[in-house]
Amino acid sequence: MNKLLNVSSSPHVRSKVTTQSIMFDVAIAMLPATAYGVYRFGLSALVTLIATVLACVVSEYLYEKGMKKPITISDGSALVTGMILALNMPCGLLLKQVDQGYVYQWSNIWIPMLGGVFAIIIVKQLYGGLGQNWMNPALAARCFLLISFAGKVSNFADPQVMDAMAGATPLAVMRTAGAGAAAAQSVDLPALFVGNITGTYGETSVIALLIGAVYLLARKVITIKIPGTYILSFAVFIFIFGGFNPSYVLAQVCAGGLIFGAFFMATDYVTSPITPKGQIVFGILLGVLTGIFRLWGGSAEGVSYAIIISNIVVPLIEKYTLPKAFGKEGK
Repeated sequence: MNKLLNVSSSPHVRSKVTTQSIMFDVAIAMLPATAYGVYRFGLSALVTLIATVLACVVSEYLYEKGMKKPITISDGSALVTGMILALNMPCGLLLKQVDQGYVYQWSNIWIPMLGGVFAIIIVKQLYGGLGQNWMNPALAARCFLLISFAGKVSNFADPQVMDAMAGATPLAVMRTAGAGAAAAQSVDLPALFVGNITGTYGETSVIALLIGAVYLLARKVITIKIPGTYILSFAVFIFIFGGFNPSYVLAQVCAGGLIFGAFFMATDYVTSPITPKGQIVFGILLGVLTGIFRLWGGSAEGVSYAIIISNIVVPLIEKYTLPKAFGKEGK
C-alpha cells in the first residue's frame, strides 16, 4: 500500500500507424495509375515521374540541411508530393510535333522539376514543414505552373493519335459540344473508364485510380466521406445544370482529374477538415466549385482550383463544425 504508481506522460495508447506508413500506403495506391500512365504515354511519363520525385526529395533534403533542421525525407511525404505532381503533368509536356509525328523535347523537363521545388520549399517548408502547410503542395505547384507556363502545361499532344483532335482532352471535347446528350455522345465512355484517352499522366484510367482508392479505403488511410461527398455533390450539380442527362454526368465524373483529386488530393490530412461534419461540408463545397468551373469556367477542368480554394476555407469549416467541449455552453 505504501508503493506509489508511476504514470508516464501521455499518450498511453499507441498505434503502429505512422506518417511514414501512411505516405507509403498512398504511394503504393498510386502505383496502378502510375504504371498505366507509363504504359499509355511511354518514356516521357517515366522521366517526368523520376524528375519530379528527385526534385522534391532533394529540395527537402537541401532546405532542411541548410536550415539545420531534422532531415525528414524518410517519412515519404516528399515522395508522395513528387508522385502527385508528376501524375498531374500533361502527356504532351515533353513532346514536340514534327512533320512525321512527335519527338521528345527533353529540354522541358525543368518545368515539372521547378514545380517540385516550388511545392517543397515555398508551399511546405516555408510554412513550417509537414503538417503546417495550408494547401496541398503538389496542387499548388500545378496551379503555379499553369499560370506561369500555360502553353506548355496545357499541351495534351498524344503520340498515339495523329488528327485534329490529338491534343484535345475529353473535357475539352465536351465543352466544345455543349452539354447534355450532345456532349455525352462526343466522347467514348468505355475509353474514359479504361484510360484510352489523352490527359495528364495519372488521371486517364478510372479503373487504375479506383484500384488505388480501394486500397486506401481497405487500409483505412482514408474514409469515404470526402471523396464520396465530393463525387456525389458534383454529379448532382452536373445533372441539374448540365441538362438532366445521366450519360453526361457519367462522362463528367470519369473525365479529367475528378477521381484522382477526390481520392488522392482532397483527402490530404493536413489540408482537409478533421470532423465528420466538416468533411461532408468540404466535399459538397468541392463538388459545387468543380461543377461551376467545369460548366462556366475559363478552362474545361477545375479540380485543382476547387481543391485549393476549399483548402483555404478549411479553418472556417472547422470553426463551425467542431463539436463543443462537454460542459461548454453554446453562444
